[in-house]
Amino acid sequence: MNCMLFSGPVCVMLAPVKSVLRMLAGLSIVACAMSIAQGQTSPQPVLPLWPDGAPGALGKEPKDIPTLTVFFPDAALATGAAMVICPGGGYGMLADHEGAGYARWLNQQGITAFVLKYRLGSSGYRHPRMLEDAARAMRLVRFNAVEWKLDTNRIGIIGSSAGGHLASTLLTHFDPGHADAPDPVERLSCRPNLGVLCYAVITMGDETHRGSRDNLLGKDPSPELIKELSNELQVTKDTPPCFIFHTYDDQAVPVENSLQFAAALSRCKVPYELHIYQHGAHGMGLGTKSANQEQMHEWAGECKRWLKEQGFGK
Repeated sequence: MNCMLFSGPVCVMLAPVKSVLRMLAGLSIVACAMSIAQGQTSPQPVLPLWPDGAPGALGKEPKDIPTLTVFFPDAALATGAAMVICPGGGYGMLADHEGAGYARWLNQQGITAFVLKYRLGSSGYRHPRMLEDAARAMRLVRFNAVEWKLDTNRIGIIGSSAGGHLASTLLTHFDPGHADAPDPVERLSCRPNLGVLCYAVITMGDETHRGSRDNLLGKDPSPELIKELSNELQVTKDTPPCFIFHTYDDQAVPVENSLQFAAALSRCKVPYELHIYQHGAHGMGLGTKSANQEQMHEWAGECKRWLKEQGFGK
């Protein structure tokens, strides 16, 4: 298998509730967090990001309720690191093999995984709702770090295709939290400590995946919005370290998306590792439905090594 490898520099008291309903919802999340910490993980717990409903929700159906599904590793393997997972699907659906499939692979490395069900363009949502969901997921994991036995400085994000765009958006549009927010979750930073981008949509410009852009921004976005969500233009020195992979053969998302993001990281002297493989279809995920790591695509082994080097995996 042909591969090019590029590496960057090495461096590796709650506010009063408004109603009894809100209080009960809050207590239910705390109780769920406690049960997770005690190892009650079958079936996998699913947590709503907002007990009272997400901001800008268009209804109360499952498609209007962003959630996190929690996958804990065996306690003997757990490293205290975690990853929020953004499945791909063109901002129109969510691909399970890039969600639960990745979660089980991360669990094998001792990493706690959280699959994000974010709101979608196919359900009537547009930016910034998807980014709000990703940011809230990061804050919620940090908020529950003690109960879940996690290190708040070892929480990353991984995304594929359009999910990679969402991950790269959070990697470049994070904030330190809102100190005066009545909701204590919102007071925490949503900055990931690292990112993994798999055949990611990065730009909203000429080399974007048009379906993803239409679902995220609508059919006729302004030039300003296109620039704001072209994440190769939003990298700064504060962008977290990244592992990036893509294939030259990708017919859905041009490889230039990853090349441009890596070049931006390099200009800002942000540590990164980039793998470009000659062959491989878009949406490959781990390259196999099997949990056998020897049958996975080569990128999975390289990423496993990289995550270990960053202090995340075993």
